[in-house]
Order: sequence, then C-alpha cells, then structure tokens
Amino acid sequence: MNENGTKIVTDNMSNGFGKNEAKEIPMTLSDDEPEEIEIPVPWGQISGKRWGPKEKQPILVIHGWQDNAGSFDPLIQLFPADTAILSIDLPGHGLSSHLPNGQFYYIMWDGLVYLRRIVKYFKWNKVKLLGHSLGGAISFLYAASYPDEVEFVISLDIASPSVRDITKSVDITGTYIDRFLKYENLTLDSVPCYTYKEMIDIVEDAYNGDITRESAEILMKRGMQPATTSNQYYFRRDPRLKVSLLGMLSLDLVLAFAKKIKCAYLNIRAVPGMKFDQPESYHRVLDEIKLTASKFEYREVEGTHHVHLNNPERIAPIIIEFLGL
Repeated sequence: MNENGTKIVTDNMSNGFGKNEAKEIPMTLSDDEPEEIEIPVPWGQISGKRWGPKEKQPILVIHGWQDNAGSFDPLIQLFPADTAILSIDLPGHGLSSHLPNGQFYYIMWDGLVYLRRIVKYFKWNKVKLLGHSLGGAISFLYAASYPDEVEFVISLDIASPSVRDITKSVDITGTYIDRFLKYENLTLDSVPCYTYKEMIDIVEDAYNGDITRESAEILMKRGMQPATTSNQYYFRRDPRLKVSLLGMLSLDLVLAFAKKIKCAYLNIRAVPGMKFDQPESYHRVLDEIKLTASKFEYREVEGTHHVHLNNPERIAPIIIEFLGL
C-alpha cells in the first residue's frame, strides 16, 4: 500500500498499453474547460463534455446509475492535458434527454444500444471505454458483444452487470411497475423543489456516506436545475430511473459474456466499495475475462464506491500507467 492507498494485487500479459510493474507518475492538471456536446438521438440528445485535443479519438467515459458526466471531473483533471476524453450523460441523467413517455429504462440493455449509437455517430472503428458502476457494466457488455471493436475497457468498482438473487427480482417486479406508472405521471408542478442547501443535503444523505459534500456539489452541477419558484431547484434526472433495475442478468449469462471479451482490461476495485448481493461472483467474472483479454490488470484501492469522485488521486496513476500516457 502506498501513500495514495494503492494496493497492487495482480497483473499479467502486456500488449503495449503499459509496463507490468506499477509506479508513481506525475499527474498534470489541465486548466482547459471541456466543450459541451450534444449527440442527436431519435428522442432528443445525449449530452456530454469533451476534454483534450479535438483531433484525437477520445476515451468514452460512462458514469454510474443516477450520476452524470460530472462524476468524472476530478479524475479527468488529473490526466495529462493532451488526453482526449468524452464523458457522457446517459439518457435520463444530467443534461441528456429523458426517454419518451411510456418508455421504461432497462438500464443495462438500453446502455448497450446507447453506446452503439454513439460509436456509429462518430464512425469509430474501435472504441476506448472507461466506466464506473453502471458505466462499467455497460462497457463489459459492449466489449463482449463487439469483441473486435474495443481497444480497452477500464472498469471502476464493478466487474459486470450486477448478479442478483433471482427471487429478489421476482419480489420487486410488481412494485416497480406500479411505481413506474406513478412516476411517469409527475409534472413539473408536482415535482418537489428545494433550496440549494436542501438539495445538497438530500444528495449527501442519499449516498449514505459514499460521497463527500464537495462531491455532491460536483454531481449537482449537472444534476439539478432552477425551478420557477425563486431560489429553488429540482432534480434533472428522470424519476423513472429509480425503478430501472428490472432485467438484471444471471451469473451463467454474465460468464458467457465474459468469455467473449478480447480487449485489454483494467478493473479497479474500491475497498470497501460497493456491496453486492453475490460478492463471490465478482472474481469469477474477472477470472473468465483474464483468460481471453489481450492484457488484464486488477487493482484495489481504499475508498468508497465513488472513490474516483472523492479521491481521484488514488486511481489516476493506475489508469495512466495502464494506458502508458
């Protein structure tokens, strides 16, 4: 364990993305402001922030469930200034359009389609992926579905789509459908509004110690907007996202996807990090990826599930080393 809380656990197989032994790397804070972008989709736009040189194909960065592109701001600012990054807001999150009325969010499968739309829009032959939580799960599915079209995946505190007890999925299905029908009838007039302090208090409390107050303020730069009532705000994200957890994958299906991954793969696990229904499946999935990935690295760092937001200095050197930046 070094002074940044980085613990080296395992490493094998190099294909030019970096050396096998980890080391401390000087980090560059870029003063350049990111460019706001909009990618057209049939129901509106997918919004994002583009960092670094415009002539370079960017690393596509995908946030976690109910977060937004801002969750990567502290981490991206520790990358070398010439690193090209495109950090997106998934539909229903941040500044991106919500799905049309009547449309349910199947966040895993939908995310795979969103990612494919983005790749097609920019005409990329190969894509470079960095994802946290839900974003890492989507990246996993994409790398397995298009194994020859992914250069690398960097996955933060998740190994794959979460594997859940199937009885829990059965138990929540009816409740989630009814809540969905309730949420889709909400209007701006009926959405709760809060002062800025109340909003940050709510976010900080909702994450139950997982993020700092400063991190809550970073997320809310894209996560809230002014209400018609003076000095009050409401959440930008689609409330239907709260019931978007139907359609989780079984372990056998996840392992089948894992066997198809061929790209370079870096997994960074936070400790204690996220709690999983079936924690033993985490390393079973990684063991499958390790067999076929062109390069595989696993690291552990001290921190919460949002360590990339709270303590980006703990993971930036690992990513920089992996990519040889």
